[in-house]
Amino acid sequence: MATRIHKESLDFLTDLAQNNNREWFNRNKDRYVEANNNMIAFADALLAEMNKHDRIENASGKKSLYRIYRDVRFSRDKSPYHTCWDGHLHRATKQLRGGYYFHIEPGRSSADGGFFGPVPDDLKRIRQDIDANYEEWQGLLREKTFVQTFGKLQGQQLKLMPKGYPVTHPAIDLLRHKQFILRHSFTDTEVLGPNFVYLLSDTYKAMRPFFDYMSEVLTTDGNGESLF
Repeated sequence: MATRIHKESLDFLTDLAQNNNREWFNRNKDRYVEANNNMIAFADALLAEMNKHDRIENASGKKSLYRIYRDVRFSRDKSPYHTCWDGHLHRATKQLRGGYYFHIEPGRSSADGGFFGPVPDDLKRIRQDIDANYEEWQGLLREKTFVQTFGKLQGQQLKLMPKGYPVTHPAIDLLRHKQFILRHSFTDTEVLGPNFVYLLSDTYKAMRPFFDYMSEVLTTDGNGESLF
């Protein structure tokens, strides 16, 4: 039987959102420990599934999870705890680009992936490829499974076109992207289902055509030579 997320792990988050203070948290520390252990077990199971179709470098599911404790030093919101379970899976080696993120929160769970903050050189290389191969990009993003799973490419965009590209460019919307994010939302029923670990892994697997294309773009130069 697959490792599953327990209802109590979501219930803890619901209660924490209504009582986001240290006094309540300390009184309910046993609930937190139990829920956190459940999420560690789930993340371990997810890591095992992901390594069946990709190469993930996280040493363990536990190391993929973010801490529930918030850093409030530079935030106006002084709530001490995150009200979600979330984590990040890193693809192994410099040749495999793209990252996987999961967010588990009552009513707001999702699988996310892509390129959240490309460095300037990578962003430049991506835009050069969009300019040269925009029809291939459009075909990739209109593929049936991609649209059914993710809808459309998401992420922050420039208000204006980047320098060097005309406003009449046929891929104007793609060129304005600063982030390249894929997202699929899940219901609480799906999250608590017995096969959610497989559903989440399959959702990430659907990102692979996009990741594989972007990996090629970001690891070769304009002449097709390897950068590594």
